[in-house]
Amino acid sequence: MPEENQGKDWEQYEETIEKFIQVIAKNMNLYGITSSVGRLYGTLYFADQPMTLDDMRDALEMSKTSMSTGVRALSDMKMVEPTYKKGIRKDLYQSEEDWYKSFTSLFANRWRKQTESNIEEANEAIEELEIIQQKTDDPELKDKINSDIERLRYAKDYYDWLMKFIRVVESGEIFNYIPKNEN
Repeated sequence: MPEENQGKDWEQYEETIEKFIQVIAKNMNLYGITSSVGRLYGTLYFADQPMTLDDMRDALEMSKTSMSTGVRALSDMKMVEPTYKKGIRKDLYQSEEDWYKSFTSLFANRWRKQTESNIEEANEAIEELEIIQQKTDDPELKDKINSDIERLRYAKDYYDWLMKFIRVVESGEIFNYIPKNEN
């Protein structure tokens, strides 16, 4: 094959991979991750070797500070992990190849924090409404508070159910119900 065709083939390959990295970056918004951090993850995912912050900076043309912040965010979400290679002193990073593991970790962390906060807020609202209900002589307000406390208890029941679901995802038990696709 002439060298010219090989160059075009590589160019097509790189464009195809870049297109998919853009898809990853765009979809990361679903998980509260910026598209630039999503591009970083995609770049690491398709890298044949672990990368240093300098490698990432060169590949994405972003500042080293941005790379460091992005790697830290991805590491916190267990989507990137540090790795070591004999003879290399700089920190190396690679993507977590198991997307199922990344999703369950990311989903559980994000939803757990929010759900725990919602439960706490519902409890506080119930307590405050009960205090108002005890103080007031207004029968219409008492009825409204009763109705709203019931709504808040329903919300708490939902959040308790959601916490069970989060635990099923977090533990990996979800895969007993919805198995991973195997190639």
